[in-house]
Amino acid sequence: MARRGGGRARAARESRRAGMFAKFKITEINLVPLVDTFVSVVFFALTTITVGELAPVAAGVTLPESHVGNYALQQLTLGVGRELTLGGHLVIGTAEAAALPSTMPGQPLVIPPLYAALRAKADSMRAALGRPADEELKAPLAIQADHTMRYDLLSRLMQTARIAGFTNISLQVRRADDAT
Repeated sequence: MARRGGGRARAARESRRAGMFAKFKITEINLVPLVDTFVSVVFFALTTITVGELAPVAAGVTLPESHVGNYALQQLTLGVGRELTLGGHLVIGTAEAAALPSTMPGQPLVIPPLYAALRAKADSMRAALGRPADEELKAPLAIQADHTMRYDLLSRLMQTARIAGFTNISLQVRRADDAT
C-alpha cells in the first residue's frame, strides 16, 4: 500500500510542479499569416503606384464620357444585332458583314457595304456643314450592340468607320429590351 500512496504523492508533486512552471511554458506565435499580409500590402501598393506611371494619357487623347438619354439619341448610331443598321436603316446582315471580304487594297478589315453607307452619310454631313470632302469628321458615331457582339466584328466596324471619315467613335450597350 505504501507504494500506491507514493504514486499518488508523486503525481501530486508533479501536478504542483507543472502548475508552478506553467507560466514559463513556451507559447508559439504563428508569424506566417502576418508576413503574408505585409507582403500582400506591399505588392498591391507597388502595383497601384506603377500602373499610374505606366499608362499616362497621351496629349490629344480625349477620354470617353458616359451619357444617358437625349444626348445619346443625338448621335449617328450604327446598330449591331442580327443586321447592321445605320440611323435606323438596314445596311447589311451581321453574319454576311462578318464573312464579307474587303475590296479595298491595303485595308483588309473594311466592310464594303457599310463603308459605302458611312461614306455617303459623312459626305452629306460635310456638305451640310460646308466642309471639304476630305476633312476629318468630328460628328459622333455610336456603335450600339449587346453582349453577343464578337470583337473581330467590332474591330472591322471601327476600322470601316475610321476609313469612312468618322474619328469620334463611341460604344453603347444595347439594353435587353431594345435588342432586335
